[in-house]
Amino acid sequence: MNIVSNLPHVLMIEDAAPLASLYQQYLRDESLRLTAVSTGAAAKAAIAEEPPELVLLDLKLPDIDGQDILQWIRKEGFPTAVVVMTAHSSVDVAVDVMRLGAQDFLEKPVSANRLRTTVRNLLERHRLQHLVEDYERTFERERYHGFVGACLAMQAVYRIIDAAAPSKATVFITGESGTGKEVCAAAIHRESPRSAGPFVPLNCAAIPRDLLESQIFGHVKGAFTGATTDFAGAAAQADGGTLFLDEICELDLELQKKLLRFVQTGTYQRVGGSKVESVDIRIICATNRDPLEEVAAGRFREDLYYRLHVVPIHLPPLRERGDDIIALASNFLGTIAKEEGKAFRGFDPKVEVVLRHYAWPGNVRQLQNVIRNIVVLHDDDLIRPQHLPAPLDTALDDPHLTQLAQSASDVPVGAGAESSEHIRPLADIEREAIERAVSLCGGNIPKAAALLGVSPSTIYRKKQAWGKA
Repeated sequence: MNIVSNLPHVLMIEDAAPLASLYQQYLRDESLRLTAVSTGAAAKAAIAEEPPELVLLDLKLPDIDGQDILQWIRKEGFPTAVVVMTAHSSVDVAVDVMRLGAQDFLEKPVSANRLRTTVRNLLERHRLQHLVEDYERTFERERYHGFVGACLAMQAVYRIIDAAAPSKATVFITGESGTGKEVCAAAIHRESPRSAGPFVPLNCAAIPRDLLESQIFGHVKGAFTGATTDFAGAAAQADGGTLFLDEICELDLELQKKLLRFVQTGTYQRVGGSKVESVDIRIICATNRDPLEEVAAGRFREDLYYRLHVVPIHLPPLRERGDDIIALASNFLGTIAKEEGKAFRGFDPKVEVVLRHYAWPGNVRQLQNVIRNIVVLHDDDLIRPQHLPAPLDTALDDPHLTQLAQSASDVPVGAGAESSEHIRPLADIEREAIERAVSLCGGNIPKAAALLGVSPSTIYRKKQAWGKA
C-alpha cells in the first residue's frame, strides 16, 4: 500500500492562485495530503469521489457560492470537517457558516501559524473520532470466541474479557448453569498471552469430594487405595497456561485452605507426597451460586473469595438476552441439522414467540438440547409448534403468548409464505431504513441517528460508502 494514501486528505477550494500557492507552502511540512481546486464544480466532484477529512473553503468562488458548497456537504452527509476562509468577513457571515456546520472560520489574510494550528487540531479531532467509532464497532459483536449474541449484557461481557485477558489477574465468573461459564473461561485463555499453553477445565461438582484434591494437585503412587501410579493433577497439566475451576463453591473448607496457599505462592504438594512443586498458571474460577452468600453461610472462605474475586464477570441468563435467543437457536439449528442430515432451516413465527418468552431455566444448554431434540425426532423445513417438546409444547396455552403468536403468524415468513427469491439483502434494508429516517427528519442526520439508536458518524460513514458503490 502506498504510504501517502494513509495520510489524512485535505481539500483546498480557492480560486485565487497566489493564495492557493501560499497556503500550500504553509502546509508543506505537515503530515497530510493536500489537493487544491479552484471552482465549486470541481470541489463537488472531488468530494464525491473521495471525501476528504478536511475542506478549506473559500466563500467567494467563480461558479458556486461557498455557503452552497457547505450546505451540500452537510446535506449529503459527508464525514468531512469544513473550515471557511474569506476576506469578506462579518459576524453575521461567521454565525451563518457555523450554523450550517462549519467547524471553524478564518479571516483572510490567514497567517501560517493560524492555518497550521487549525488544520492540525481538526485532523486530530477527526482521528480521535474515528478511534472512538472503531472502538464502538469493535464491541458491536454478534459472535465472540464461541459466544453468539449481540445484546448489551453480552457486549459488556466481551469488553471485560478483552480488558482482563492480557493481565495475570484471577477471573471469577458467575452465572446460572448453562450460561456458558466454560466458554467464557476459554475465551479469556484464547485472548491472553497464555493462549499457546494448555487450557485445563475441571468441574469440581462432577468429581467426588474425596478425589478433588488429587484431581487438582495430583497424587503419588500408594497415596490411597486405587492410586497405583503417580498422577499429575490439573495444576501440573495447566503449567504455562490456564486452569479453570468450575463450580468452585463445591470445594470443602480444608481443600479451600490448600487452594488459597496455592494461589498465593504458586506451589503445592501432591496427595501423599512431600515434594513442593511449583507451576506458572493463571486461575479462572466459576460458580452458579452467589459466592457472597456462600461466604456469609461459612461454606466458602472469605480470604479465598477475595483472593480469587479480582476480575468478576457475570453471565446473564438466557431469558434476559432478548433477540439473542433466536440468534442462538438459529445457530444451533444450522449446526445440528447439518450433523443430522435434516432440511430444517428456520422457525415458524409462532415458535419464535415461544422461544423468546420461555423462561429457559437451563439457559443456553437447555435451548441447544431442545433444538437437537426437535431435529432428531422430526423432518421438516421449519420448526413448527407441533414439534415443540415439553414443557414448551404447552406455552401457547397462555392467552398472552397466543395473541403474540397470532400477530407474528400474520406476517409472511419463511418458505411457507414466500420463496427465497423474495429475501432481500440486509444491507439494502438497512440503507432504506437510514434514508427513510433521514428524510423524515428533514435531512437532520444527528436526529435520525438518535431515533435509529446509532451514532451520527455511523450514518455519515455508510452514506460515504454508498457513494463509492
